[in-house]
Amino acid sequence: MRVPLSWLREYVDLPATETGRDVQAKLISAGLEVETVEHLGADLKGPLVVGRVLTIEELTEFKKPIRFCTVDVGQANGTGEPQEIICGARNFAVGDKVVVVLPGAVLPGGFEISARKTYGRTSHGMICSSDELGMGDDGTKGIIVLPPEYEVGTDAVELLELVDEVLDIAVTPDRGYCLSLRGVAREAAIAYGVPLRDPALLDVPGPNAFGYPVQVSDPVGCDRFTARTVTGLDPEARSPIWLRRRLQKAGMRPISLAVDITNYVMLELGQPLHAYDRTRIQGAIGVRRAEPGEKLTTLDGVVRTLDTEDLLITDDRGPIGLAGVMGGANTEIADHEHEAGGSTEVVIEAAHFAPVSIARTARRHKLASEASKRFERGVDPLAASAAAQRTVDLLVLLAGGTAEAGVTEVIAPSAPHTITIPANHPDKVAGVAYGRETVVRRLQEVGCDVYGQDELIVTVPSWRPDLTDPNDLAEEVIRLEGYENLPSTLPKPPAGLGLTDRQRLHRRVGRALAGAGYVEALNYPFIGEDVFDQFGLEAGDPRRTTVKLVNPLSDEEPALRTTLLPGLLAALRRNDGRGSHDLVLFETGLVFRPTGEETVPVRLPVDHRPTDEEIAALNGALPRQPRRVATVLAGAREQAGWWGKGRPADWADAVESARTVAREAGVELIVRADQHAPWHPGRCAALLAVVDGEETLVGHAGELHPRVIKALHLPERTCAMEVELDLLERAGAGAFQAPRISTFPVATQDVALVVDQSVPAAEVEGALREGAGELLESIRLFDVFTGEQIGTGKKSLAYALRFRADDRTLTVEEASAARDAAIALASERTGAVLRGA
Repeated sequence: MRVPLSWLREYVDLPATETGRDVQAKLISAGLEVETVEHLGADLKGPLVVGRVLTIEELTEFKKPIRFCTVDVGQANGTGEPQEIICGARNFAVGDKVVVVLPGAVLPGGFEISARKTYGRTSHGMICSSDELGMGDDGTKGIIVLPPEYEVGTDAVELLELVDEVLDIAVTPDRGYCLSLRGVAREAAIAYGVPLRDPALLDVPGPNAFGYPVQVSDPVGCDRFTARTVTGLDPEARSPIWLRRRLQKAGMRPISLAVDITNYVMLELGQPLHAYDRTRIQGAIGVRRAEPGEKLTTLDGVVRTLDTEDLLITDDRGPIGLAGVMGGANTEIADHEHEAGGSTEVVIEAAHFAPVSIARTARRHKLASEASKRFERGVDPLAASAAAQRTVDLLVLLAGGTAEAGVTEVIAPSAPHTITIPANHPDKVAGVAYGRETVVRRLQEVGCDVYGQDELIVTVPSWRPDLTDPNDLAEEVIRLEGYENLPSTLPKPPAGLGLTDRQRLHRRVGRALAGAGYVEALNYPFIGEDVFDQFGLEAGDPRRTTVKLVNPLSDEEPALRTTLLPGLLAALRRNDGRGSHDLVLFETGLVFRPTGEETVPVRLPVDHRPTDEEIAALNGALPRQPRRVATVLAGAREQAGWWGKGRPADWADAVESARTVAREAGVELIVRADQHAPWHPGRCAALLAVVDGEETLVGHAGELHPRVIKALHLPERTCAMEVELDLLERAGAGAFQAPRISTFPVATQDVALVVDQSVPAAEVEGALREGAGELLESIRLFDVFTGEQIGTGKKSLAYALRFRADDRTLTVEEASAARDAAIALASERTGAVLRGA
């Protein structure tokens, strides 16, 4: 909203010494966002005067039309002689009054004027256009032609109001009343503590039966409709300079007198209006919703197909306007400058429409207008009659019209909105003792009627639909008393219990993976369902059951993820495509696994705490959301260099990343061969842990299937791991302890066992661990060998067993006995034979 300071002073007696910057500071302190103060004419210097064209000589020897003019500027040039000026414009004639800038003047932009020779003549000044004077768009091209009543030699700087300051205010959605001079003036009056001259306080005649007929079929969408008629308008009447200049300063383009007046009143009072040519209306004006398939050509010349939720203004023929948005072309006011004859009879519409309805219509048709911008933020419904009266008065004054006695008002019954608020409520919100008198005074300043003592009954003014509850009223008191006056106090939170076990595990896992060289990659939790086909999931796979979003960020990813791998693999592919080929990434986060047994969500109350039953019902509508951790690997796991050849990442690294996660939870993973999409069927490991006394699947790890790698455009031999962190937490059950270093020496025993190629090393290791008993501290597979020496279809697994007792130094016999027991159990379970035996 652009607010000229000169216009604002009409309604508020601002101190004469106050500049635009001073007013800006006051309004910002009151809570308005005044972005800039524009200084119009700050670098303008006269003489700039009214002149009358005496003669025009056409110079035809040049490529473009040039005119040599003599202009009477009175005594402004010091001699009284006609001023000789060269001009290329052709929209003026002999006898016209124009704006002349004389030598020695400076125009906006630092353009200095002096006598200069051009086109074979000497030009002593310029005949000015609106652009050259920085006036903005006036709807015309060429020289400013003034009405004939202005005296030659009159100072044009003052006449055209070229020097002014304009406040540019970014009006927030809750302060729609500030999209008017009336609203901003009210805030300025409060800020300066001076009275407001409310432009809406007019004598308005009451409704009668002689007004233009109006039928409102949708009182919810339109709860107030005022119609007034003015006849006998002078079709040649033009908007006066003061009216055109105020519109220009406010950022609007002058069009024609009737339209300019409706725009002027809208800027002044905040009430959008529309003027219809009465000769183009057939029958009564109606307000209703659109019917299927209806069309309307709006003032911008676009034929629009209407929606059944659109609110329309109609006559007997059908739609003549989109209510609160834009009028129709078939009842447009005729302009004598562009059409044969102007409108002499107009019907003024001043109505109040439902904000949500107007906002949806404007967005549906991508048709934002000055009217819709105000209606969707809330317009004062009680200002409609005053706005219509103000429009009628200006039409009578400026166009010589006659106001008909008929007044139409269609009003849906409504009651003022009242709010009950404790007198000390603003004190509690702000932590400042304002006191009852201050609270009442501030609420009255914003237009509220206040009654009561300790418990205040506040009637909200019609122009403040944003005031709906006690906190809104508290905000008004606080902002007017000054946000800068609120004390800065540190909050005093109660002592907490620290991080939960789940949070601690989450952080430990992240640190452990980062320490192992993995880089965390956080991804959006949205997926497209085509990724399940790329993963090769079967039709009944639970991962295909997703939660669909009603309003997704992207139509290509409308569902919530059921696994972390799609987002993590997409990050790997993106980085690989950008030249980073050796990648190890990890992510921890929630996945969403609906079971189909979720209940319908309940609507919780906002005026009191929900009951335990309501909260339980709401939780019952949510899908299961387990926390998981996943890793992906591609390229080299160990770089080549002087220290060695390096090696690529493989399935064993993915399994080891799972073990790294499990160690942080204090869990020993059980690793078994498995077949599970999207992993390679021969290089996939099922990861199990003992949860609540039973072996439970917690995740998978291994190399991805070649078809998956091809479908997702991933590097060859990409590996991945995903485990459920919540299950690992349950399996650990607080078992995680800091490592304890024994003071007793360790006894190391190596053992090499020969088994069939089909026997998993994990099965052999498990048997050795169980057979060795409690003296076994650790076991490590350090060599795998195959060859003719051990036979076809066989492999040799070499393990290092470390034995230690907590209370003594082990003897050789004790260590050997534990080793032999381990070998015996491994032989019994897996058929292992001690190599070399």
